[in-house]
Amino acid sequence: MKIGIISDTHDNLDAIGLAVEFFNQERVDLVVHGGDFVSPFVSRVFEKLRCDLIGIYGNNDGDKLLLRDRFKEIGEIHGDPYSFKLDGKNIIITHHPDIIDALAEKYEVVIYGHTHKPDNRRNKALVFNPGECCGWLSGRKTVGILELEEMRAEIISL
Repeated sequence: MKIGIISDTHDNLDAIGLAVEFFNQERVDLVVHGGDFVSPFVSRVFEKLRCDLIGIYGNNDGDKLLLRDRFKEIGEIHGDPYSFKLDGKNIIITHHPDIIDALAEKYEVVIYGHTHKPDNRRNKALVFNPGECCGWLSGRKTVGILELEEMRAEIISL
């Protein structure tokens, strides 16, 4: 299973469009969002995804009820942290980098956001942050691809 990973989109519609186009070209089976969509209007761009989305709220997501409503046809947005099982792997998403080490003790894959910095490491768990899709802080628009069967992840510059 191929998973697209994105975080910290912060209303950058052009960057989100690039990410959605990339994920569609890669034929990902699922997109995971690590938080900070920010405004509900970003759903217009995410509607073009050709797969489902699972995401969590970040610290900058304001109108959570409207975000959830606008994304109901696209996928699911949950509180933080959110865990689920996929292809037999225990996965958790958080927007809080201060808890990732503790989560890595219990889960096989830890996906996080907030720092706007890419992180791809493997110890007990695969810990992955795709960096910032928006590019506002670093000047780099990045996302990730996770090959779940191989437990291999990659940072992609858009």
